[in-house]
Amino acid sequence: MTHGKPDNWKMTPDIIYTLLERTLSRTQWFTQLANSGINSSCVYPSLQQHYHLLQLFVINSYQQSTYTNAAFDMKKSFLLLAFLLICISVQIATAQSDDKEKPDDYEKSPAPAPAPKQEKSSDADATNYDELTPDPETGRHRAYCKSNGTCNKKTLTCPAECPERKPKKNKKQKGCFIQCGSKCEATCKWRRAKCNGYGSLCYDPRFVGGDGVMFYFHGTKGHDFALVSDTNLQINAHFIGSRPNGRKRDYTWVQSISVMFDTHTLVLSAKKVQQWDDSVDVLLVKWDGQEVNVPFDGDSEWKTNTGVREVVVERTDDTNTVKVTVGGLVEIDMKAVPVTKEDDKAHNYQLPSNDAFAHFETQFKFWKLSDDVEGILGKTYRPGYVSPVKRGVAMPLMGGEDKYETPSLTSPNCKVCMFQKQAPGAGDGGASGLADF
Repeated sequence: MTHGKPDNWKMTPDIIYTLLERTLSRTQWFTQLANSGINSSCVYPSLQQHYHLLQLFVINSYQQSTYTNAAFDMKKSFLLLAFLLICISVQIATAQSDDKEKPDDYEKSPAPAPAPKQEKSSDADATNYDELTPDPETGRHRAYCKSNGTCNKKTLTCPAECPERKPKKNKKQKGCFIQCGSKCEATCKWRRAKCNGYGSLCYDPRFVGGDGVMFYFHGTKGHDFALVSDTNLQINAHFIGSRPNGRKRDYTWVQSISVMFDTHTLVLSAKKVQQWDDSVDVLLVKWDGQEVNVPFDGDSEWKTNTGVREVVVERTDDTNTVKVTVGGLVEIDMKAVPVTKEDDKAHNYQLPSNDAFAHFETQFKFWKLSDDVEGILGKTYRPGYVSPVKRGVAMPLMGGEDKYETPSLTSPNCKVCMFQKQAPGAGDGGASGLADF
C-alpha cells in the first residue's frame, strides 16, 4: 500500500535524523561513519545548519517509495551515501570559508593540546652531563650523562647528520641536542625559536600557549608585564611600540626579558638601533644588574653557577641569537629581529624611519611549574586550562593588562603575581631601568 505526502508535511532536522537512525541500527550507523573516517560529532550540527539539502533528497526518495520496510531498505544505502557526501562537503566548505575570511598574513593557531606542554620533572636535569672528547674515528661529539634515571652513566653520541653541538655554520646546519632525561638521546634540531611552537612569543606580540592556542596581547608601549609568575620563577617583558595618528591603541613588540629566580635576576635586551644590520650584534645581557659579555668564539657562552643551579647564555648564531638555560626552571630560545619595511607596509604600522624597533622572537620551555602558575603565558600551562579567547578569528585577543602590569622590568609585583625573591632587593640594583639599554 502506498501513501501520498500530506500537503503540509515538512521535514525537520529531528525527522531526518530519526529516519536515518531507523534506516540503520545505531551501531551500524556510527560504525559506518567511523569506517568512512568522519567524526560523528559533525552529524547533528551539520543537519541543523544544512538540513534543507537532506530534505530535498529525502522528499525525493519519499515520493518514489513507500513506507514499507522493503522499499526503505532498498534506499538506505543511497540515503547514507548522500548524507556522508553532504557531511564531508559541509566540513570542507566551512574550512575554506574560514580561510577566505582571514588576512593573507594570518597564521593558523596550532591545534589545542590535550594537556599543557610542560617538560617532565624527570627532565629537569636533562642537560646534566659531561662533554667527552669527540669520537676519534668520526669526530662526532659525545656526552656522559650524570642525570638521575635510566640515562645515568650512559654515553650519548651525536648523529652523523649533526656531529657537533654548536656548528659554526648554524644557519645551514642543525645542532646536536643531548638529552639525558627520559628520552635519553642525541637528536638534530635547529637552534632557534619556533614562532608556531608551544610557549612562543613573537611578532606584535603573538603568543602560542602551553595549551597550543594562539592569541595576541597588546599591552602598552613603555610598560612592563608579567609573562610568568610562579612560586620560584618570574619572567617579565618590556614592551616598545608606536601609535600612528588616529589609532586608539599602540602597536607593540617585546624588547626586553627579565628572568627572576632564587635571589637573582637575568635581563636580556635588544638595543635600540636606527637601521638594522644582520652583522651587528644588538644583544645586551645583565646578571644581577651588571653587564656581562657573551663571547663570539670558543664555546660562545657565558656561564655561572649560583650554588643552587647553573645559568648559561650561549650564542646559537653569529649574532643576535642565544639560548638561555636556568637549570631546572626554564630554557629560552631568543632571536633579536627588526620590524622590516615589508611588515611596516603590510600592517600599516607607520613607523618612524630612525628606529628599527629591534625586538625578540622567543620560545620558552618550562620545568616544574605549579598548578597555580600565573602570567600572560604562564596560566596557559595550568592543568585543565581553557582559553577564554575567541576562536576562528584573525586576531584572538587576551585581555588582562591591568592584572599583569608590573612597576618595572625587574619587579615581581602585579595584581596576581606569586613570586617573591628570597632576599628582597638582591639583584635589583642597576637592572630595573631601561635608559642604559
